[in-house]
Amino acid sequence: MRREIVPGFTLHDYELPDHTDVPRKLSFLQGDDPMVLMLSRGHFCPKERKFLGQMTEFSKLCAVGYVRLVTITTDNLLKLNSLRLGVSADWPFLHDEERVIQRDLDIQEYTDPTNNPMIPYTFILEPGLKIAKIYNGYWFWGRPSISELHLDLRALSSKIRPDWQIDTPEMRAAWDRGEKKRFFPYGRSMKEMHARASNALDQFGKAA
Repeated sequence: MRREIVPGFTLHDYELPDHTDVPRKLSFLQGDDPMVLMLSRGHFCPKERKFLGQMTEFSKLCAVGYVRLVTITTDNLLKLNSLRLGVSADWPFLHDEERVIQRDLDIQEYTDPTNNPMIPYTFILEPGLKIAKIYNGYWFWGRPSISELHLDLRALSSKIRPDWQIDTPEMRAAWDRGEKKRFFPYGRSMKEMHARASNALDQFGKAA
């Protein structure tokens, strides 16, 4: 991986087709929430199916915790959907058959010339695609556990959510002054909130 890609670095806002073949920018999928971005070897790898299988249950926690999940593979559309449906995932999968991200991040898994996948990194991203943490999953145990993700997202949410702790004099005074936009989910429509939680992305905005 390129040396500058460390916590604090902002990822490029890649645009790739999703599992319905609609182009999606990462910034659109993220919105103003934390994101867990999983770069995947693809359908051929049993480690991917095991990892994504455990993420399927975790996605239910992300829905109520306002965290976005996105998986990117180098599979074609058919194989990508085979993988996604096979693990019962309900979050967006993007396909990068041209290996744009593999080349741009310099993460070719050159030990597998047959499949030519990406090294399966997992990024924890702050809003704005800013990297908070990186996991290298070349070996299975390098991937984050559910417990680690919970801790990562707790730390990140406490950093970016102004109302993480509402029982302070400052936050109570802000509420009394009518500054409700400092409190989640005020300032957002219920349609958007429910669409986010259900991953029904087209219900609340355009893909561009």
